[in-house]
Amino acid sequence: MNQSHVDSIGASRGSLQSYATGFVLSIILTAIAFWLVMSGTSPRWVILTGIFAVGVAQILVHLYCFLHLNTSSSARWNVLALLMTVLIMALFVGGTLWIMYHLKYRLM
Repeated sequence: MNQSHVDSIGASRGSLQSYATGFVLSIILTAIAFWLVMSGTSPRWVILTGIFAVGVAQILVHLYCFLHLNTSSSARWNVLALLMTVLIMALFVGGTLWIMYHLKYRLM
């Protein structure tokens, strides 16, 4: 396969190597999160922090390796897609924490 290609609008297409790298990194990050939970040897806050860090790293790997959002492209849609991703992440995390807090409050 040839190297990655950049369209006239600034969007890049990945090569087989970038997809394989993203796939391997995704599997490794998933295995790390799984190991953190299944080992159970660490304190709870370490496990939660580790899962959060691995999750953010996996999102970044997906954005870079599969969606090819990087700083080399000058297209405006890359920045907008990244901002939309951050907004969706904030909604998911904030909504989940809000729901869990209210469930705890109502069950206590």
